[in-house]
Amino acid sequence: MPSPASPAFVYDAVRTPFGKFGGALAETRPDDLAATVVRAVVDRSPGLDPAAVDEVVLGLANGAGEDNRNVARMAVLLAGLPTSVPGSTVNRLCGSGLDALFAASRAVETGDADVVVAGGVESMTRAPWVLPKPSRAFPAGDVTAPSTTLGWRLVNPRMPKEWTVSLGGANELLQQRFGISRDRQDEFAVRSHRLAAAAWDEGFYDELVVAVDGLARDEGIRADSTVERLAGLKPAFGGTITAGNASPLSDGASAVLVGSASAALGREPLARVAGRGAFALDPQDFGFAPVEAANRALARAGIGWDQVGAVELNEAFAVQSLACLDAWKVDPDIVNTRGGAIALGHPLGASGGRVVGTLTERMRRERVRWGVAAICIGVGQALAVVLENAGETR
Repeated sequence: MPSPASPAFVYDAVRTPFGKFGGALAETRPDDLAATVVRAVVDRSPGLDPAAVDEVVLGLANGAGEDNRNVARMAVLLAGLPTSVPGSTVNRLCGSGLDALFAASRAVETGDADVVVAGGVESMTRAPWVLPKPSRAFPAGDVTAPSTTLGWRLVNPRMPKEWTVSLGGANELLQQRFGISRDRQDEFAVRSHRLAAAAWDEGFYDELVVAVDGLARDEGIRADSTVERLAGLKPAFGGTITAGNASPLSDGASAVLVGSASAALGREPLARVAGRGAFALDPQDFGFAPVEAANRALARAGIGWDQVGAVELNEAFAVQSLACLDAWKVDPDIVNTRGGAIALGHPLGASGGRVVGTLTERMRRERVRWGVAAICIGVGQALAVVLENAGETR
């Protein structure tokens, strides 16, 4: 497939450490988290005049509270960038941060922008309760305030019930469909924690993460996790999924610097955005949607799985991750080698930027030419991107 007339490149990526629900970042507002990474990714490019940033595009899954609906514009202002820098916020639930990268790369490819900051943010701790407005004044009965932290809320009664099962319930259906055992899920989760801890210990994340409010390392990693310990956890949805083999509720933000080949940034590009893919299916099957999203991204990049040297798949649940890897028939040893969301955390809007940042750093260090990042999205969607290493490759 021919390359775009003006290819888009990833030049840099940075994120906050991901905090546990109610943990170290519980008092940190989401707009402040976003401002932290936006400022950091701009400052890290010595040749970049902040006024030359054409757009800031951030992903956000919630938007009901302190994120103030357009958190990207709030981040621009709080980060001290010139007020002339526009900001827009996109919402594709868990895929919002990767959708922001899609928007940024398309803007560069079409010539609408030269430099764009993409990424995302989520404070699942600080997500508010919402109180529906009554249809009539002065209702006599009780009113429920749903939590906006995660999952369905204020569901339209016209929605079929099979579509509106919980995220965990949907993945139990996936487990039954593919027969992925509890033991295998727990082994995958332990691997995630072990690799994440090792990556931090060896300094892999040192340049990818900027400390915030006293937190310098991802808070949810359990280096001493074992299959035996996870086996003692009770299933959360009546089947095989537990708190140990699913990603936790998290807080954090990410930013990715995207630019053209001629962008004045004072640094060399890391990777070219070579292909993008989106896919949707029945809402309850969302965990399996990355399979076709990645296949479409590969087709648009003009390559096959046999050429891919590094994969970052967001680990929403161990069962859906394993289902996708089995369908791709990819070597598991090239997948999430620095840990995944089960260990690192999954602050919804920020995870797309995290997987892209981790992928580009892995590709640089391992000198592989092609990499894939993919993420499943509640209500039946997924996104994937193919990157081509802009530096030396094996």
